[in-house]
Amino acid sequence: MKLFRREKSRGESHMRRKPIYSGTVSRKTLEDIFDGCSDFQSRQVRPGLAGDRLLFVCWLDGVAAGGDISKDVLRPLTELLRSGVAISSQRLLDGAVYSAQAQLRTSLDDIVGDITQGCCAVVFEDERCAVCFELRSQQIQRGISEPTMEKSLKGGKDSFTETLRTDTALVRKRIANPALKIKSTVIGRKSMTQAAILYVDGIADPAVVSELRRRIDNINVDGALSTGVIEEYIADRPRSMFPQLVHTERPDRFARQLLNGRVGLIIDGIPIAFLVPVSFPEFLRVPQEDSQNYVVSSALSVIRWAAVILALALPAFYTAIAMYHQEMIPTQLLLSVIASKQDVPFSTALELIGMLIAFELLQEAGLRLPDPIGDTVSIIGALIVGQSAVEAKVISPIAVIVVATAGIAGYAQPSQDLGAALRICRFALVIAAIAAGLFGVVISLCLFVWYLCTIDSFGRNYTAPWSGGRRKNLSRTFLRRPLPEEKMREPELNTPDRRRQA
Repeated sequence: MKLFRREKSRGESHMRRKPIYSGTVSRKTLEDIFDGCSDFQSRQVRPGLAGDRLLFVCWLDGVAAGGDISKDVLRPLTELLRSGVAISSQRLLDGAVYSAQAQLRTSLDDIVGDITQGCCAVVFEDERCAVCFELRSQQIQRGISEPTMEKSLKGGKDSFTETLRTDTALVRKRIANPALKIKSTVIGRKSMTQAAILYVDGIADPAVVSELRRRIDNINVDGALSTGVIEEYIADRPRSMFPQLVHTERPDRFARQLLNGRVGLIIDGIPIAFLVPVSFPEFLRVPQEDSQNYVVSSALSVIRWAAVILALALPAFYTAIAMYHQEMIPTQLLLSVIASKQDVPFSTALELIGMLIAFELLQEAGLRLPDPIGDTVSIIGALIVGQSAVEAKVISPIAVIVVATAGIAGYAQPSQDLGAALRICRFALVIAAIAAGLFGVVISLCLFVWYLCTIDSFGRNYTAPWSGGRRKNLSRTFLRRPLPEEKMREPELNTPDRRRQA
């Protein structure tokens, strides 16, 4: 049986990429490469008080810290030169310069890459090499702040930033074990974006680690500056609107999932981390589940699943019953619905479709505008316009209640990507209800479940644990047992070490 469906792309792998820059390692070559870059700074240093040999020191202003270069590189370098000590690349590597990290580079590609990543390069033209010191500027790094999308009640108050090494340090702080492996790679032919694959050796499935590395290496694009570029290139179904990677901005949730057996991906410049493989129920779990009593967590989980059903099917069920199956409505409620729609000039179908579209427009307006204006637009649209439309008998109150309830249920989803997919499916179900009543709704829901069953995530079933024949694991989709009883990891992840606690 084939474990992974995704075929290898025709693009050239980063692991086998041809050199971008050619030529000898020299001052002129580097100046030609960075020609037109006003932030490219350089300085020549002459050994001793006389002599013909020159050392070429270069960096990118703003990316590398100029003060640190003067203090940690230029000052000790010139002091050694004035003392008459012979300078060589090996002497710098042995500690002649005050820098924690020093790399000997003989490839022009490596030197250019280090300079663009915030290193200062000391070029030895006679040796055709350079020694690169990591002196990144702190001014372009955002400080660690509280998470904004995933609120933390009893968990950690820090979140990922746009700096790769800061993010990996946040994870390393929580998993202080050499078993946490961090594999570096590069994404983007032009952007040369740094990325890191994280996993816990002995827990994560090696096949998933290798597959994720292969898919990342096969990304053959100019730049990787957004989450969509990453997700659509490594997902099994890039055309599917359902999310296939878990996004998180919280290091504690990321570390917990690594210990569960998943594989993580962190991209430099993106303050969000990715986790694979994933299943549909995972998008309905929240980080604070383990911080609450298991009864409370289970009750809230059931509420979130009920919200999924309401957000997806409530407008469609109302449309089908109001148009085709009025006998299913209790008499008193039916009389109220008839009274509310008596003077409304639009049909139920047009009313629901129009309200759903208006709700989406209102949401987009609130997201795109600045916060103070967005809040004002939401209040005006929801209260003033909605109330005025009901009083003018343009729409019925029951339609407003149905659409508003479905909208609130959609906001209850922990994953905004899943909420967006449910909103699109909601339109499809309403159209099916208009066309065939409850028969159309039931058939659409069956197709919905069938489609979810066709999706895989790195060789794992997207609908696990519903699929796979393990009935005893179905309850953990909705309920959480006490943590001392959670002895084993999820069987769907195929972890070498199944036991999470003694």
